[in-house]
Amino acid sequence: MTQGRAGGYRILHEAALRDYLAGLPDLAAALGGQPAAWSITEVGDGNLNLVFIVKGARGGIAVKQALPYVRLVGESWPLPLSRAHYEYLALSRQAELAPGLVPALLHHNEVLALTVMELLQPHIIMRKGLIAATHYPRFVEDITTFMARTLFFTSDLALAAADKKEAIAAFAGNHALCKITEDLIFTDPYRVAEQNRWTAPYLDALAASLREDMELHVAISRLKLKFMASPEALLHGDLHTGSIMVTDSETRVIDPEFAFYGPMGFDVGAVIANLLMAYFASAGHERTPGERRSFEVWVLETVERVWSEFERKFLELWRTEAAGDAYPATLFVGEKGAVWLEAERQAYMQRLFADTVGFAAAKIIRRIFGLAHNIDFELIEDPQRRAISEARAVRLARAMMVETGTFRTIADVTGAARKFRDWQPELSG
Repeated sequence: MTQGRAGGYRILHEAALRDYLAGLPDLAAALGGQPAAWSITEVGDGNLNLVFIVKGARGGIAVKQALPYVRLVGESWPLPLSRAHYEYLALSRQAELAPGLVPALLHHNEVLALTVMELLQPHIIMRKGLIAATHYPRFVEDITTFMARTLFFTSDLALAAADKKEAIAAFAGNHALCKITEDLIFTDPYRVAEQNRWTAPYLDALAASLREDMELHVAISRLKLKFMASPEALLHGDLHTGSIMVTDSETRVIDPEFAFYGPMGFDVGAVIANLLMAYFASAGHERTPGERRSFEVWVLETVERVWSEFERKFLELWRTEAAGDAYPATLFVGEKGAVWLEAERQAYMQRLFADTVGFAAAKIIRRIFGLAHNIDFELIEDPQRRAISEARAVRLARAMMVETGTFRTIADVTGAARKFRDWQPELSG
């Protein structure tokens, strides 16, 4: 249910939200009971929005409202409310392509920049589970299905050229969110920027080295150009473990407000980067040496399976569901054509893997030296132990970004991660 443009924008705190929901018969009935008895709790722990959990006698819902500024910073950083529109569009499309892997949409109000979704319970944010060393046996199957289907079916491999261009245009206005990515991921960590921060003083020298590393500056600039200029498919745009809710048996992808058409490797790299950060942060959460080794083994196995299963599913879709204007079948007829096309599919995936490696590296570095950090590292209480874990992750990330060509397989990535797991960096201070 989408509501049109009646009334004006206002921030809905508890009382106003209660009145608003009470005026929506379907939602009021789903909650049950009297509106005065509904419990409303603001739980948003992200950087941008208000998020409420509303519970009544019969059931619960989740309500998300965009603020006209970056919540993490405040009103000094204005942000367009239109991002809620793009999030709604993305969730709608993702629900079509990957049913059961995003929350069900119950209501949307364009003017209020407000979306009501199913309440995911007993799901938790995956990042919190990883900090607790929890294994998620269903995760690989679900996240690779989500990525393979949402990326393939919004690409030129599946869409006619005109349809793809119209789809790009539908998300082109989300440039303010893209600008955040372009600055916070691809630019600020490599220069002096007011909002940068890191575990000082221990990482002071490492932060300074990033600002002087011209080889790294070239590599990150190439990735930034790819991000800006390669509308390959509809991306989630912020696919980290804080945007994934899980149980042992279910996975839901949330918060696609950064959605736009960009390079596929950005989404895949984001998932892999966040798993690698969980791996390196793990040592900092140990109470006794080695107690989390089995978890760390599982995390690296998960990294490997995320890529291998994504690749397998994506290729299978290409072989069986291709209907786009790219690689027209009329150019690859007969046995000879099939052989050449399959070889090109393999080459395509190798290029996509290289993009994935580079973007994963960029995501790691921004979470350690940029504005918004991961609680994987932040919840390590001892700052020196935190800095050691972070320095190890950065050591791997630099190699992945500058020496991308040496990482030919996902096993090369996990092998390098194991190599740096016990490396002892020289810290400042």
